[in-house]
Amino acid sequence: MIRLVVGNPLIIQMAKRVPDAGCDAPVTVLVDERSDGVQLSYDRMASFLPPCGNSDALAVARNLDKKVEGLLLEAAALANHT
Repeated sequence: MIRLVVGNPLIIQMAKRVPDAGCDAPVTVLVDERSDGVQLSYDRMASFLPPCGNSDALAVARNLDKKVEGLLLEAAALANHT
């Protein structure tokens, strides 16, 4: 099992709007090998922000989630081709 802690400049934009967003940053990705293959897990940043009620920070978080999920899908596709 490998836990990756990944920073991103977008996290700073969220924390400027909602300082509490810094509690859940940087992004954490978990990679672990199971009997049925490799599992990638990621907690979406947008899931942490709705209680804060800041729509600007939520938009930044959703954009970050989209980018991270795209990278994870691309990494998984590359891993399947090797």
